[in-house]
Amino acid sequence: MEKRFDALGAIIDLDGTLLDTAADLAAGTNAMLVELGRAGLPVEQVARYVGKGAEVLVHRVLAGSLDGRVEPALAARAVESFYRHYTRENGRHVRVYPGVREGLTAMRSRGLRLACVTNKPQGFSEALLAATGLAEFFELVVGGDVLLRKKPDPLPMLHVCDRFGIAPQRMLAIGDSDNDAAAARAAGIPVLVVPYGYNEGRPAETIDADGIVASLADVPPLLATHQAGIS
Repeated sequence: MEKRFDALGAIIDLDGTLLDTAADLAAGTNAMLVELGRAGLPVEQVARYVGKGAEVLVHRVLAGSLDGRVEPALAARAVESFYRHYTRENGRHVRVYPGVREGLTAMRSRGLRLACVTNKPQGFSEALLAATGLAEFFELVVGGDVLLRKKPDPLPMLHVCDRFGIAPQRMLAIGDSDNDAAAARAAGIPVLVVPYGYNEGRPAETIDADGIVASLADVPPLLATHQAGIS
């Protein structure tokens, strides 16, 4: 029997789950690399480095590996450059993934309270949600620079639970990577993953999650049927 989730709210990731932002991130990254006298990278390679925030992305890009780190002075200069260029590029080439609007609409119609939790800084996140018309779905947005810790730490998700007054086990997290799943697991929140997005090269099947959904449109049928609007 297909697992169902007795959720009153949902916490949804931004980059790679709601929005395809790889082209914008690559444009900002490559402008940074050019400024540093380095060659640019293909969008696909930059996308593999996405997942743990801009600072980690910069280290990975400069070191050429997921675990790579560069010396602090270079990293600081590069991060400043990246943010400056990404401010210009943010939202220019963004794409809403198929099924996102349908899924969010259906979740809201079932009475779920929705929050977006992302490692992207708050200003960039709010601008993207507004530009794509998704802001109206979310009661709360928690960017990576809002709290003391970000995903994979559970703090941002527990913060949403506290703000909503909903116990973690009555929430549902949805993301595209182990980063999202690890944060949800640590918070005691059931979690679903989508197979697209930026999962640092890890297949969705290898992530410790409660299920895989092809798109957000496939989430509502998995919800218990006693939410608002359901007889």
